[in-house]
Amino acid sequence: MSGLIKSSIARKVVMALSGLFLVLFLGQHFTINLTSVIAPDTFNSWSHFMGYNPLVQFVLQPILIAGVVVHFVMGIVLEIQNNRARAVSYAKYNGSANSSWVSRNMIVTGLVVLAFLGLHFYDFWVHEMAFKYIEGNSEDPTRYYAETVEKFEPIWRTVIYVIAFVLLSLHLLHGFSSSFQTMGVNNKYTPAIKTFTKIYAIAIPAGFALIAIYHHLNPITH
Repeated sequence: MSGLIKSSIARKVVMALSGLFLVLFLGQHFTINLTSVIAPDTFNSWSHFMGYNPLVQFVLQPILIAGVVVHFVMGIVLEIQNNRARAVSYAKYNGSANSSWVSRNMIVTGLVVLAFLGLHFYDFWVHEMAFKYIEGNSEDPTRYYAETVEKFEPIWRTVIYVIAFVLLSLHLLHGFSSSFQTMGVNNKYTPAIKTFTKIYAIAIPAGFALIAIYHHLNPITH
């Protein structure tokens, strides 16, 4: 494992695989969140299942957290490595000419998304842990929709979420397609894959942003 981490190629492969794993989770997460707009009862049902299923809680959730940690650690390590390489060949390197703004600032968009994940964990995961294990509340399969809508009542939180989704889109625009390139995918399907990754990188974050805005504009009246 130590040898793998020290290998530049291995780092990029780990970065790509963890990124693809997180993209799959993002799609699943969006599907569940979308039901909060079109079918609140379904959203409650799915959220309750995810919140109390032992396989999800004690196997899949730790794997997801590990995937996030590995992806961002590898990203920081690769950024340090790339900066050192640029310092050595500075005379030959012209960032604006050799790469796009998004590709040069993946670490920036990534760190902002990571900070957003901290807020997101606080808003939902920490609340969920407190509800179940600290406060000791009994199961309530109908609470999830109301709790989600309530989170987006403050305009400042909604704005933060929307900004974070814009930066997530920028991060995915380069990272998603680059993951396939890192894995050596270069065949007749490559153009279709690039098109799909661009559509996904725009549509999924935009969908998340619209969900946040929708709930802000449609609060539950008591």
